[in-house]
Amino acid sequence: MTSTDAGHTEIESAVGEVLDRLQQTWTANDPDAVADLYTEDATLVMTGVFLNGREDIRKFMADAFAGPLVGSRPHNVPRLIRRVGADTAVVNSDIGIVLAGNDGVAEGDERVATWVLTRRDGRWLIAAYHNCPVG
Repeated sequence: MTSTDAGHTEIESAVGEVLDRLQQTWTANDPDAVADLYTEDATLVMTGVFLNGREDIRKFMADAFAGPLVGSRPHNVPRLIRRVGADTAVVNSDIGIVLAGNDGVAEGDERVATWVLTRRDGRWLIAAYHNCPVG
């Protein structure tokens, strides 16, 4: 992982904690806990999906965990963390979903994501998320 500023340790730690919580809450198939990692006005954009706000994210995840993503877990490896201000960071990571019964992300399902994290009331949250296919 590469960071672009000397004071990156705090940001890397904060980002790591949020992404670790995402891993844990997703693996537990807990849509409320996943949604709680996002700001109230967060946006989430994926192929064919635009979600606006924490409640949209919660509903989407609840439906996914009750259907095609039951038993899944995220794969997320940050490659770049960039501080944009005292309370904002942009993260680029290699991501994918490991479906139940699989050992890794299916070939061709690898993606690159951009996350915008912000600190609000002392808590780091995801304000925006977007992913797209690799290559």
